[in-house]
Amino acid sequence: MIHCGDLVQSVINRLLDHLQQQPVLHMDETPVQVLVEPGRKAQNKSYMWVVSSLQQSAQPAVLFYYSPTRNGDTPKLKLNDFSGALMVDGYEGYQGACIEGQATRLGCWAHARRKFMDAKKQQVKGKSGRADQALSLIQQLYRVEKNSEHFTVDQRYEIRQKQSKEILSQLRKWLDKAIANTPPKTAIGKAVQYLQNQWSRLTGFVEDGCYPIDNNRAENCIRPFVIGRKNWMFSASQKGATSSANLYGIVETAKANGLEPYAYLKLLFTQLPLAETIEDIDALLPWHCKGAVV
Repeated sequence: MIHCGDLVQSVINRLLDHLQQQPVLHMDETPVQVLVEPGRKAQNKSYMWVVSSLQQSAQPAVLFYYSPTRNGDTPKLKLNDFSGALMVDGYEGYQGACIEGQATRLGCWAHARRKFMDAKKQQVKGKSGRADQALSLIQQLYRVEKNSEHFTVDQRYEIRQKQSKEILSQLRKWLDKAIANTPPKTAIGKAVQYLQNQWSRLTGFVEDGCYPIDNNRAENCIRPFVIGRKNWMFSASQKGATSSANLYGIVETAKANGLEPYAYLKLLFTQLPLAETIEDIDALLPWHCKGAVV
């Protein structure tokens, strides 16, 4: 399997080049255990990162990257030529990549909403509280997105400017009052503080009709890895983790393009040894193989 992961590296490289040219990317990370890493114990936590294009992209791609740490080196390395918009959660490890590439950082409303849902659980049952007020306004933002999901990018931009901005204005007024009157260490206080800290990133989606409102795309892309991890539990080596990342990327990109993964892998392992140029490798990217994979 490690050898198989090595064999598809040229395709992985071209998929990354493709992703760096996209207007918007999603990125997320999840823990993975690797038993043998230099200078580290088997129990130390390592990470698998995922980067993906927009769900509605004509040529969707999903890639995974193993790293022994969660610092910002992986986003910097993989997004070194990216200057579009990056949708991520509130983790500051992504900020360095955005600064170096001059990328626009977008904040995830699903994460903000989740924190208010946690706060709501702490409220007295049957009684409405501050969490409900915030959740109501956030739900209105999502309703605008739902109603405009089949519109053009330009139409969605106009709708966001007229409707979403007004909702955000109401939420900003609510937040200004909540910040002054909410104990910071409570569940609702933590939700309010997150909203305050991430505000400029969370509101960025209204500035372009193609920007997503949340990072659910990345979370959905990484879910197959998370489910698999419950079964195989760990990688034995760094080479194994890297090959795992490569193969997950190939499989998930094939699925995103409507290809049967096994058939696509069979095509790659048959045709890649014959590829002599970048053009030959590009011809094997999933969106060029839809008629060849059966």
